[in-house]
Order: sequence, then C-alpha cells, then structure tokens
Amino acid sequence: MTKPTEELLLNENKELDARRIACHVREIIKLIGEDPNREGLRKTPERFEKAFKFLTSGYHQNMDVLLNGATFSVAYDEMVIVKDIEFFSLCEHHLLPFFGKAHVAYLPNKRVLGLSKIARLVNMFARRLQIQERMTSQIAEAIQEKISPEGVGVIIEARHLCMQMRGVEKQHGQAVTSAMLGGFRHNKQTRDEFLALIRTRKS
Repeated sequence: MTKPTEELLLNENKELDARRIACHVREIIKLIGEDPNREGLRKTPERFEKAFKFLTSGYHQNMDVLLNGATFSVAYDEMVIVKDIEFFSLCEHHLLPFFGKAHVAYLPNKRVLGLSKIARLVNMFARRLQIQERMTSQIAEAIQEKISPEGVGVIIEARHLCMQMRGVEKQHGQAVTSAMLGGFRHNKQTRDEFLALIRTRKS
C-alpha cells in the first residue's frame, strides 16, 4: 500500500470517527427532548466533536516527543518551581470540567527540564478524562522518570463543576491534592519551603 493511500485511509477513518461521535450527540439531543435540527443546535454535534477531541488530545501525545530532548545537564541543586500553571480537564465520572492551577517543583540531580515543558506536561495529563488525584501523581511520576531528580512535589488546586453545578452544589468548594516523591516526601523542611514559595504572591 502506497503512503498517499495510507494517508487517505487514515483521514477517512478520522472523518468516520467524527461522524460517529456527532451522530451519538445528535441522538442524545433528541433523548433530552430537544430538536437537533433547529437552527441553534444544527451544528452542535460537530462542534462538540471538535471540542471533545481537543479536550482529550492528551491521549494522543507522547511524552518523549513532547519534551523533545529539553533536558539539560546543569550544575544546579536548588529547588526549581513552576507555579500557577492554569489547566482545564474533564472529570471522568460526569464528563464535566474541573479547572485550576498546578504547582510543580523538583530538586535537580545534575539535570533540569525546560520550564515550558513542565506546563506542557500538565496540559498533556489534563487533556484526558481524569480524576484530580491521579493527574497529580502522573505529573510527579513523569518528571521523576524523565530526569531522576532528588525529589518532586506537585500540588493541584481545582474547582469541580460536578460539585458546583450538581450534587451538593457548593460554588466555592475547592479540592487540593499533592504528590510528594523523594526529598519532598522524606524531608519536612523541603516540603515547607515548597509550600511557602507557592503561597508567595506579588504585592
């Protein structure tokens, strides 16, 4: 099979998947008692498909490709922190958004990671059907795997629409999760420094 033919089949399969998702969304619209053919809803199934593909694009990202060799040998052993990384994700239980900020830190062991790559890692794991606890651990474990630092700390603060819009309907509730590996888990002073630094705000 020639390469152009393979690419054509791949594109046809993607279009088929898109039509399949849109078809199901159209049926859901009918099931809730709406008319999918009225003007405001006519293109909603296709819009949903595009949005859903973007919001779950993390499944199709490869960590090695994402990092693209952006690890560097550096004689630096002080804490590195990237804080207030904004993210949006989908709760796997209700397919409703949860969103907030991630704070990521690590203690280098002869290698550092490009700072923008940390934010990209957060996005990769956020753009999946998730629970906050797992996402927190995945980010920490990915950094530990790629640069073997002396320790990794990740804290995520998020608001969940599945809690704010339904169920207990608490609009100001916030979930906080943490993952501490290596020096962050075993050294209280290191944890305290991390917590103090992410709480620091510009005056």
